[in-house]
Amino acid sequence: MQARVRRYSAFLVLLLAGLFVSLQGVQAREPAVDPDEMVAVELATVGMNPATRTPVVLLREPVSGDIVPIAIGVAEARAILLALHESAPPRPQTHDLMRDLLDALDARLSRILIDDLRDGTYHGALELAIPEREESLLVDSRPSDALALAARTGATILVAPRILISARDLEYEGLDQDQVVTAVGITVVEVTDELRDALGLPDEEGVLVSGVRGEAADQGLAAGDLILSVDDAVPESPMDFLDLIRRSSEDEPAIIRYWQDGEERSMELDTGVPEVDPDAPGIQL
Repeated sequence: MQARVRRYSAFLVLLLAGLFVSLQGVQAREPAVDPDEMVAVELATVGMNPATRTPVVLLREPVSGDIVPIAIGVAEARAILLALHESAPPRPQTHDLMRDLLDALDARLSRILIDDLRDGTYHGALELAIPEREESLLVDSRPSDALALAARTGATILVAPRILISARDLEYEGLDQDQVVTAVGITVVEVTDELRDALGLPDEEGVLVSGVRGEAADQGLAAGDLILSVDDAVPESPMDFLDLIRRSSEDEPAIIRYWQDGEERSMELDTGVPEVDPDAPGIQL
């Protein structure tokens, strides 16, 4: 048994070494759009195209308030939802393995780019910071895979302006069940009667915070809190919470009223795309 473990460990070391050498020698592709001209967005959730009943990933663009749907596959939709729910599978799945390999190689996914739309197909890339390499490396990727990886690493998501414009009028709707939404760094889910009892929450409409990062976390919002209103409007569902954040003025902070530790509290929150600390631990109910 020990000999088998040693052989497996040696194989893994060789595999990682080979991948590192391969990354060093990869020819970086050129971005279709200058990243400085691209727009930072927040990965909000996975929804559905009501006409085709196929999954779309919804990206929140804070400057215009647009929610931009991009078509993805079923497997990638599931992978993104698992990351948003912060559900750890018993064994690493494809995008978990990609993240773990980058960690093992001491490489960092700094940004993903969704930079082109050709013949109805979106194109993307991973921007990697590689040890002992002065310039970052841009690796071609399907946007759906890049987004699933970004959801696990906190990488910045940049989208070309023309893609945002081309997709802004596409229709979308929420999922029938288990909807999870992230906006302004706050991840929310439906609140059930069982969770109300377990967490001592009041019998009021709202959505349950399942994860939080960035400015909202700095101001004290935590998993298990109940969001009661956004700018005096009550979010009746996670998708409603996203819509209320979308409608918030870019020039004014959103006023979030919430229930925590037996009392109502409030905070003012910038509606821009929050910066992410990729080393911060996940928060999960």
